[in-house]
Amino acid sequence: MASNLYTSADDQQEICAVDEILIAQKQAFAKQPYLSAQTRIDDLQMLKSALLENQEALVTALSKDFGCRSVDDSKMGDLMPTIMGINYAVKHIKKWMKPSKRHVGMLFQPAKAFVMYQPLGVIGIIPPWNYPLFLSLGPLTTALAAGNRAIIKMSEFTPATNDVIKKLINDIFPSNKVAVINGGPDVAAHFSAQAFDHLLFTGSTRVGKIVMAAAAKNLTPVTLELGGKSPTIIDGEIAIKDAVSRFILAKTLNAGQTCVAPDYILCPSDRIDELKQALSQQFNKMYPSVASNNDYSGIINEAQLQRLNQWLSDAKAKGAILTPLGNDSEQECLSVGKIPLTLVNNVNDDMLLMQEEIFGPLLPIIGYNHLDDAIDYVNTRPRPLALYLCSHDDATQKTVLEQTHAGGVCLNDAAMHVVQDDMPFGGIGPSGMGHYHGHEGFLTFSKAKSVFKKGKINTASNAFPPYGKLVHKLIYKFFLK
Repeated sequence: MASNLYTSADDQQEICAVDEILIAQKQAFAKQPYLSAQTRIDDLQMLKSALLENQEALVTALSKDFGCRSVDDSKMGDLMPTIMGINYAVKHIKKWMKPSKRHVGMLFQPAKAFVMYQPLGVIGIIPPWNYPLFLSLGPLTTALAAGNRAIIKMSEFTPATNDVIKKLINDIFPSNKVAVINGGPDVAAHFSAQAFDHLLFTGSTRVGKIVMAAAAKNLTPVTLELGGKSPTIIDGEIAIKDAVSRFILAKTLNAGQTCVAPDYILCPSDRIDELKQALSQQFNKMYPSVASNNDYSGIINEAQLQRLNQWLSDAKAKGAILTPLGNDSEQECLSVGKIPLTLVNNVNDDMLLMQEEIFGPLLPIIGYNHLDDAIDYVNTRPRPLALYLCSHDDATQKTVLEQTHAGGVCLNDAAMHVVQDDMPFGGIGPSGMGHYHGHEGFLTFSKAKSVFKKGKINTASNAFPPYGKLVHKLIYKFFLK
């Protein structure tokens, strides 16, 4: 399992590098403030080729950082969505770059109005450790598509992956275009305090507040992709086995260390026993073993492993019923840094796992009697990054969509909205602000600059002072109403 391997000397070196690279990128941007569509496409094609050529090295590094990271988890959760995002951007860049024509009122004719999308400059990107490839190079994709330069500050908990990404980037881009910074929390604090033209942070709500406060000193605009407790609501009609099949992969992928993983289940009270049985059957089918199974990922580091076990102990001490799934003993799993999917019943708000995002393979199950009760439960808590509903009833879907707030929603699925290239991704309130991915990413990293264009005929001179002429009376008669 990974730990922070960066020394204070390493951090100081990286801090100096941040300062130097930021200056170099700003100078380079000033010389080339608007890159052609072909240049942007070429940049992304180079990035894609490098990723495909380094697949094995990336997957190996990810597994090293996690102690055990499923090859398929890495391909499905990190590599594939990054490649898909690049392909989508390459296909649409020319369309996105076209000025948007706007209406000009009769009073101001003859004239034209349009919005042009101008690169912001230098983008700062701070990804977390759970999907270090997708959450660093995904934002980079849209930053490059919008014609920007970028500096990425990687997490200190993924040193092996960081090294591969840094070499990959260095091999295809000069540092005054794209650069990767490593190091610990001191580097991250220094990084977020720099005068970027935009800063994108993905991580916890607690750290997001710190990043936003640091950025505010420079009036740096921020996009915050945070977390929260994303609920899954099961209605009273859907077959329980069907419902389980809709969300279990999102909960077990990367051992639940996913910002949009289902955090807890709201299930009709009279169906909870059936739900637990179906979860156990499906989990055992997917993962006949946990400890010795390379398809089941490990917990990233000892600190996270201890946190999750502490939360389980706290829940048990406060009356929760714990049901670890799988056929391995607790000791077998812990010895290799793993925790099986563990169901938690009889929970209450005093338990630690009900107060913060779980970010691991623990799954509280909460009973409800009426759909309104489930909706009230969600609405009386901080707005989540995602909400999932297992229901085939159109009226139920409409009710939940209209009466709840979340950054994104899946109906009869979970987490897959994140990898839809033509949809924005972002939180709401405590789960984040702003959007990126696809066209919304291009817009986030662009300045929508309004342009009003007059030709050789200047009708405005007719309205010059002195006022009180017939033209003024006509203007007021026709337009002041």
